Amino acid sequence: MPIQIEVVPIEKVAVPEIPKPVTPDLNPTGTKVSALSLASIKAKKELEAQNHYQQKHREELPSEAFNETDMLLQWNKFAQKMTDSGKRLLATYMQMNDPMLNGTIITLELPNQSTREEFLTGCNELLGYLRGKLHNHDITIEVVVNETIENKYAFTPQEKFERLKQINPNLELLRKTFDLDV
Repeated sequence: MPIQIEVVPIEKVAVPEIPKPVTPDLNPTGTKVSALSLASIKAKKELEAQNHYQQKHREELPSEAFNETDMLLQWNKFAQKMTDSGKRLLATYMQMNDPMLNGTIITLELPNQSTREEFLTGCNELLGYLRGKLHNHDITIEVVVNETIENKYAFTPQEKFERLKQINPNLELLRKTFDLDV
């Protein structure tokens, strides 16, 4: 007994539609609205009401105090999570420099504008993670571009010794004590 297979045209296959997020439409007609018109005033009032609603809910969100050590711990955990999930670029940007904490503002210094833009694309996920783990929804991330940062690489043995001597000045004493060559 032969098996019969029914071929269904692509047009007839039902594809589930993904719902789009609901955003308030302040100008439903799509036409230009004068700043002094009644429609403009109505749109401004709706926007103010929405901002007031968001502000009211923001006051209900936790805002516990945290210190820089807690922040750095969660920062590094998130960077490791990104590395494990294959998002190594974001993790690399996070680990370029240690972020500094000033109140609830986390400041990260990056070497150029392109790394800043790349970091900001994944920043919302990081921000949500930090806000949840540190129980503080007032946290913001500020990215500062400092193009004067340059990585100094030591290639020759003398350069390597000078770099290590900057880290630990006692190496010079060790070298002189045992009459070592560099």
